[in-house]
Amino acid sequence: MVPERPLLSVVVVAYRSCGEIGACLESLPRSICGRPIEVVVVDNSLNADGTGAIVHNDFPWMDYVVPGENLGFGRANNFGYVRTAAECVLFLNPDTVSNMEALEHCVRRVLAEPEIGLISPKLVMADGSMDLACRRSIPTLWDGFCRATGLAARFSDKAWAAGYNLTHLPEAGTYDVGAINGAFMLGRREVFDEIAPDGKVFDEAFFMYGDDLDLCIRISRSGRRIVYDGRVAITHLKGLSVAKNYEAMSAAIFDANRDVYLKHFNPANSALVRWKWRLAFGAWKTVARLKAKLRGHRRVRPL
Repeated sequence: MVPERPLLSVVVVAYRSCGEIGACLESLPRSICGRPIEVVVVDNSLNADGTGAIVHNDFPWMDYVVPGENLGFGRANNFGYVRTAAECVLFLNPDTVSNMEALEHCVRRVLAEPEIGLISPKLVMADGSMDLACRRSIPTLWDGFCRATGLAARFSDKAWAAGYNLTHLPEAGTYDVGAINGAFMLGRREVFDEIAPDGKVFDEAFFMYGDDLDLCIRISRSGRRIVYDGRVAITHLKGLSVAKNYEAMSAAIFDANRDVYLKHFNPANSALVRWKWRLAFGAWKTVARLKAKLRGHRRVRPL
């Protein structure tokens, strides 16, 4: 008897994730909408922290793979993607806790609305607050200025100031956005194969950050919608990866997102435009890291 094709493939890229990956994988069901789910765990930490033992012992039905090196986020997701076969694919962070309601709701939407390229539910952090990055615009310089100066926080209910994280829109609503968070990105295989027939869904030029924003821009420009649906929610224990190597990763966040803008918003390869984006992201990185240091935080938020 030929096994039934999975409806959903879940790709989880782990890096020193033994502390959180158990809860993540435990929250994933074996089937959805009456059809199987397959899960691929790509361990970028090369099984140096015991992640492999957790997967093998507690989740033997999942596909656990260890590449020969730390591939970074985008390459590792691509590495996992080519091992999957389902109609829908979810790229999921190991510091998330999902639930059947949210998974099923998002899968049903992308199947029923083929114009959707990517969808995300509301992401809720451990303290109960919303992870604002799960619904974003593609920020303009004005949006960045409002966020960096605190205007976005002060006037969070005003569209003119809140364009960055769209905080003027209802959290429990559903609408098209510019980008969603790489922690949860669900779409149909057909969409991914259209933009990446070679299987490289994520641009491998981005090692750790920026690849989610880049993917949203590419899918949007292909004519598909990027959708936020706050009627369902999952948990995102955000910031764990950054905290493990704060100095390097906090800088990498800004540099990677700068490179996204250099890639997509400088078609003529103008030196003036390059200077504009480098100056803007350089200033933002300096201010954000200083503010985080003064507040005692080990988290910065560029995009």
